Amino acid sequence: MSQNGGMRKRVAILGSTGSIGTQALDVVEAAPDRFDVVALAAGGGRPELIAQQAIAHEVEVVAVALATSAQDVQLALYAEAQRQGWERGDHRIPRLLAGKDAAAEVARMPCDVVLNGMTGAVGLAPTLAALAAGTTVALANKESLIVGGELVTSAARSGQLVPVDSEHSALAQALKGEDPADVRRLLVTASGGPFRGRTRAELADVTPEQAMAHPTWDMGPVITINSSTLVNKGLEVIEAHLLFGIDYDRIDVVVHPGSVVHSMVEFVDGSTMLQASPPDMRLPIALGLAWPQRVPGAASPCDWTAPVSWQFEPLDDAAFPAVEVARRAGRFGRTAPAVFNAANEECVDAFVAGRLDFLGIVDTVAAVLKEHLGDPATAAADLTLEAVLSADAWARDRAHHRIETA
Repeated sequence: MSQNGGMRKRVAILGSTGSIGTQALDVVEAAPDRFDVVALAAGGGRPELIAQQAIAHEVEVVAVALATSAQDVQLALYAEAQRQGWERGDHRIPRLLAGKDAAAEVARMPCDVVLNGMTGAVGLAPTLAALAAGTTVALANKESLIVGGELVTSAARSGQLVPVDSEHSALAQALKGEDPADVRRLLVTASGGPFRGRTRAELADVTPEQAMAHPTWDMGPVITINSSTLVNKGLEVIEAHLLFGIDYDRIDVVVHPGSVVHSMVEFVDGSTMLQASPPDMRLPIALGLAWPQRVPGAASPCDWTAPVSWQFEPLDDAAFPAVEVARRAGRFGRTAPAVFNAANEECVDAFVAGRLDFLGIVDTVAAVLKEHLGDPATAAADLTLEAVLSADAWARDRAHHRIETA
């Protein structure tokens, strides 16, 4: 039992060595009476870190996607256990799973919450696996919802999907207990990224290093670059539609450079409800793990002892067209969001590798999406997991072709 009278929650963390995963473990360590970590999953590229996490939290299972890293992880687990007193019998060695299906196997384990902090469309199978097992999914892997669409929403019972993105966590809090008929629109806030205020022409020579310099958030490389193009915000608009059932014409993006107001809900009577806190992902992570309860001390509150002002401004769609491209994909539905996401992932990789310029990211995504929507078979196809995976592969191939032949 925890101090608040509830049962301790058994938690599995997918993407444990990434930004979301490491901060989730911070939350667990700060509230040891609330959570037990039973399993961890990661790519496998950081064997020493996942070994440290696994032994420190005495998890039952460790999963890595890279089968070739299994031996390194196993050796790291033994070394870490020995360092922390394994020879005295103080620490057990967890069971090790390896391969592309390992994270989904973890997601099926008996537990209370699966925190999906993976990056990209690879998070879809684990999300579906956890939902099928009846487990609450604290969802930081927005791509799995966006790519899966109705496959995910139809698999989830009421309250089973809990958003961890700060924007959607804010919306969930503002909507809690409200009548959906009273909602006029959702306002998703955006920091504007490192290039806020620049014109399209001024973005032509942006480098990966500049795109990685986010002004307020400390995130992984893919999400950070997505924030610089505002693709991330386009994905969040689709995610908000799927999570809350609000039409796209009632979901707007507002630029808020301070990243203190995380999103807002405007109601039919003219009132607007917002959630505010300093930019710290530990707060929405803690809420995602404990939902609908709160975790005391999860993050620091706003400081009201000093003067403060909040700035808001409209989004410049000419310089940052990614949100409108995402709306186009979201309104069409079916496999279009999967194409948008997959083409973008391919373009981000090419940008980081120096094979594509910054403006080419969204331009290429838009071109691949247009090609997909122009295919008569696209509108006729049913949304199945096979169709999603096929569209994902097709979009990556078409994006790669456009990049290499540009």
